[in-house]
Amino acid sequence: MNNRANKYKNFKDRIFAMVSVGVVDDKLNQGYDIVSTALLILNIVNSFAMTFESFYKAHHDVMYWIEALTVLFFAIDYFLRLYTSDRLFPDKSRFVSALKYIFSGYGIIDLLSFLPYYLPVFFPAGAAVFRMFRVVRIFRLFRINTYYDSLSIIANVLSAKKTQILASVFIIVLLIMASSLCMYSVEHEAQPDVFQNAFSGMWWATSTLLTVGYGDIYPVTFAGQVLGIVIAFLGVGLVAIPTGIISAGFVEEYQKVKRISDVERLQDVHFIEVVLGENDKWVGNKIKNIGMPHRSLIATIIRGNDIIVPRGDVVLEQGDRLIICAESVKGDYLSEIKEVELKKNHRWNGLRVDELDISRQTFIVLIERNKKMIIPRGDLVLQNHDRILLYTKENIRKYTDDFIF
Repeated sequence: MNNRANKYKNFKDRIFAMVSVGVVDDKLNQGYDIVSTALLILNIVNSFAMTFESFYKAHHDVMYWIEALTVLFFAIDYFLRLYTSDRLFPDKSRFVSALKYIFSGYGIIDLLSFLPYYLPVFFPAGAAVFRMFRVVRIFRLFRINTYYDSLSIIANVLSAKKTQILASVFIIVLLIMASSLCMYSVEHEAQPDVFQNAFSGMWWATSTLLTVGYGDIYPVTFAGQVLGIVIAFLGVGLVAIPTGIISAGFVEEYQKVKRISDVERLQDVHFIEVVLGENDKWVGNKIKNIGMPHRSLIATIIRGNDIIVPRGDVVLEQGDRLIICAESVKGDYLSEIKEVELKKNHRWNGLRVDELDISRQTFIVLIERNKKMIIPRGDLVLQNHDRILLYTKENIRKYTDDFIF
């Protein structure tokens, strides 16, 4: 029974590694990434081609099967990810892990990639609406972001500037509403068929403030034209507000990365990030009372969206992100650290860290799982393809018969 359980676990780990984007440690995982990306691009190209009526009539059968087979692949991919969601969230139960994946951003995109294709079978009246949701599958291309960490800068900028961006959007909405009401009041009597209500004015205000206007609705009275000139000038400034905020965010992000890099290079120090959990002893204590080691200090405290200067009387809270700096390691102390990969059928698969039969001269420093570093706490269960950093003073091959260097 235990052997069957291990086989099932290894099978599930294998499936999880296969559907995880960016895990290319063997040909199957790499091939799955290539196939899934190719089918997604084929589906998107096919969707564009279907909008050309003459081309669609000439190649209807081929395009139908391309749509059907690629969407079927998306459906299978979704259920494989749902099936292995407990590997994505190893600290959660299977039910909670499934819910976290279903309601995550990628989970919703994956679901809408195939579900609208099948819904008309059960709800024929909503076929047109369901067809509109098929465009969501194009967002699956964002999974390629896993290969390019630099693309995450965009998310960092939007997250850091979300308050300012929302404030600028709020100002834009207020001006659009005010402009639409003013233009409706001025132009309604002269053009009752054009400016029928406030919404007609809102359409004109939006197209004028955010673009150069479409020309389908325009003022004809002198007062309306003067008001249109003023609103058009305001539109130039409104478009510049969010653009400037985002541009400044990119500059700040670049300068922050460059500044940290320069400090590390010039001062020979390194920075690490630590997130305080519920059971961490530092929570609830003042910085001056936690006793930082010599030649190390807390450089910055990030609490929500706020940056807090780490003065001695600041009380640390759960969820605080601490940026800690310390001197770089000098000497060859790290020469004894070896990086190994846990292969299939190794006796450590499925064991907790505190259950491992290793010497007192050997210590697990870090575990890399799906390109994420995990602190090796005693209750952490090792999985297939885990990369383990071992510090040992003994012959490393004593413990790595089934490892690959």
